[in-house]
Parts: sequence; structure tokens; C-alpha cells
Amino acid sequence: MISSSLHPPIALTVAQKSGIGARSTNQDYLAWTRRNELACFVVADGAGGHEGGEIASRVVAQAIVDCFKKASSCTSALLDSCIELATASLGRQQAADRRFKDMTTTVALLFIDLQKRRAIWTHLGDTRIYLFRRNRIISITRDHSLVQQFVDAGYCKPDQLRTHPQRSRLYAAIGADNDTVCVAPHGSTDIEDGDTFLVCTDGFWEWVTEHNMEVTLSVATTAHDWLAAMMRLVETPGEQSKNPQDNFSAFAIWIGEPNEVTVRR
Repeated sequence: MISSSLHPPIALTVAQKSGIGARSTNQDYLAWTRRNELACFVVADGAGGHEGGEIASRVVAQAIVDCFKKASSCTSALLDSCIELATASLGRQQAADRRFKDMTTTVALLFIDLQKRRAIWTHLGDTRIYLFRRNRIISITRDHSLVQQFVDAGYCKPDQLRTHPQRSRLYAAIGADNDTVCVAPHGSTDIEDGDTFLVCTDGFWEWVTEHNMEVTLSVATTAHDWLAAMMRLVETPGEQSKNPQDNFSAFAIWIGEPNEVTVRR
């Protein structure tokens, strides 16, 4: 077996987009940073009334980035430390101003080690991390939502995750009461040229089906092209939801050089 240290760091291309939708404020927050050959991506979707959601998502994302910047490697322990630090940071904000005591946020956190060609992630809520290989989804994080539990129990069909009237009811989020907190699950994989990640809020994936994610990826030549194609679907939604369009945010992350990505896809 060849040591990963003998491989050159794998290339990384990133596109990102966040929009307000039909809301009065944008309570989503995107953050990413790179430290040598380590990269960190955070997507948070806040809630909690006037200004509360905006504060929650920003505080949590910035706390995670600050924690990551002090690390020398991407490990499961670091994932846990980032979540713990973010939870503590938000708790201090809640205590400092009781107007925001109920603010919470979902979070999806992805670390990529470009030298070791390894990715690890965690999430709370219904902000998702998708992994694609050869234009096909091979991994999706599972929502911490009431409707996902209905689907798991066989009471709902998977396609109702986007349309069910209770789809926004979550049982896990940072800043939530103890009875709605769960342990953040971990995922991991070795990465290769041609792999792609999509990290996005529910306001994004609600309007872009998994089929359309794969179709747009198969014809895209850059991460920016792919995200732009999906954004057209988000910004011209159909009739499947009568609710006002939510904030929407996403990272499109391509692994490998552009020519290698095209060949391997």
C-alpha cells in the first residue's frame, strides 16, 4: 500500500451561493476556510424570530471555523470539538440577551484533508451533505426531522420529505432544548479525482431533486456551472409548495483537477 504522503495534494474547486428567497432576512450562513492542505466547510440555517436566526447561524459557523483553524489534522475528535465549541458559543449568546433565548440553528460540517485524500463530516438538523461519484449520489446525510422519522417507519414515502406539511419540524439543532438534542453522527470516505460534494440548506434541496442534481452534474464542466444550473431550479420553483420560498444556500465542491474531473466522471 502506498502511503498517502507520497501523493501530491488533491485539487479543490469551490462554488457557493446564498439567497434570501421570499423571506425578509437571510438566516442561512456559509463559511469555509483552508489551512495548508486541510479545508473546512460549514453551512448553517438559523431560526428564532427577528434577528435570532441570523445571529445563531453566524455565531455557530464562525465558532466552528475558529476551532478548525487551531487544528493540525482532520479527525472525528475535531468534529466533536467544533460542535461542542459552537454549542457553547451559542449558549453564551442566548444567555446574554434573553430576546434570543430560543434561537437555534442547523449545521452541516465537512472537513477535507487534501493530502491524505480523506473527508469526514457531521450534521444536525436538515442541512444536508451529498457525496457524488461518477455523477451518482453515493451518500446523503439523514435529516433529523419528524418527517424523516415517518419515512423510516414506513408512514411516508421518501418524496414527501419535500412536501409534507410538517417537514420543517426538527428534533436536533444547536441551541435547542435538551429534549431536542441528539449526538451528531459522523460520516467519512476516501476521496478521488471526480468526486463532488454538495452541502446545502433545506431551502436549496427542497427545490432540486436528487435526479436533477445528478443530471446537472453530468453536463457541467465546472463547479460554478453545476451550482448555477441548480440555482436556476431553486430560483424558479414549481408548485409543490405553497409556503413562501425559504432562504437557500449551498457549496458545490469539486475534487481534482478540471481535466481529471471530466475524464473520471
